[in-house]
Amino acid sequence: MKISIIIPTLNEEKNLPRVLRSIKNYMKNRNEKYEIIVVDGYSKDKTVEIAKKFGAKVIFDDVGKGSALRKGMKVAKGDIVITMDADCSHRSSELGLLIEGIKAGYDVCMGSRFIQGGGTEDMPWYRKLGNKFFVFLVNLIWGMRYSDLCYGYRSFRRSCIKKLNLREDRFGIETEIAIKAAKKKLRVLEVPSFEKGRVAGEGKLKTFRDGFSILRTILRELVS
Repeated sequence: MKISIIIPTLNEEKNLPRVLRSIKNYMKNRNEKYEIIVVDGYSKDKTVEIAKKFGAKVIFDDVGKGSALRKGMKVAKGDIVITMDADCSHRSSELGLLIEGIKAGYDVCMGSRFIQGGGTEDMPWYRKLGNKFFVFLVNLIWGMRYSDLCYGYRSFRRSCIKKLNLREDRFGIETEIAIKAAKKKLRVLEVPSFEKGRVAGEGKLKTFRDGFSILRTILRELVS
C-alpha cells in the first residue's frame, strides 16, 4: 500500500523540518511507499523551500485548513491518506496506529486525546470544555461514541473520501468528517494519540471564532 501524508502549512519554517525529518525516520523502517503533500497558504518564510528540500510535493491554498485538506486529498495517490499538523504536535511514532487501523478494515481512523493512552499538553481548560460539549452534541444527535472531535491526526481509506463529500473550508473540517462518517455509516476507529505542544510560532486556531465555525458545521449537518 502507498501512504499519502497531507500537511497544511502557513509560516512553519521552524517546525516543518522537525516534522518532515521525523516522518522520514519513522517511515524508513516500514516497507511501504509514501508521499508527503504540503498544502501551503502562501507562506512568507522558507516553509515552501524546506518542504521541497525534503522531497515533499507542494501545492497551494490560502482559504483555510479545511480547504487545504480537501485540496490535498484530491491530489493524493495513496491507498491510505493521513492528515497531520505542521506544528510538531503530532508524533510520527503514531503513524503506525493510523495506518494499521485502515489495514484492519476501518474506513476512517481518528486519533483521540481522551481515550486510554492519549493525552494533551496543548489544550487549555476552555478548549477542553468546548470539545466535550461538541462531542456530547454529535454523539447525542448521531448516536456515536466519539471521545474526541476537534483533532486533525487522522487516516482514511482513499476509496471512502469521495463518500464523505467534504465541503468545510476552515477548522470545522474535523467535525464534518466525524459527522459524515456517522451519517454514511462508515467503519470508524479511534486510536490513542498524545498531542504535544507547538514548538515554535503561534497556533492558527482562534478559540471563539473557530468554535462558532464548528457549531455552524454541526447545525448545517443536522438540517442537511
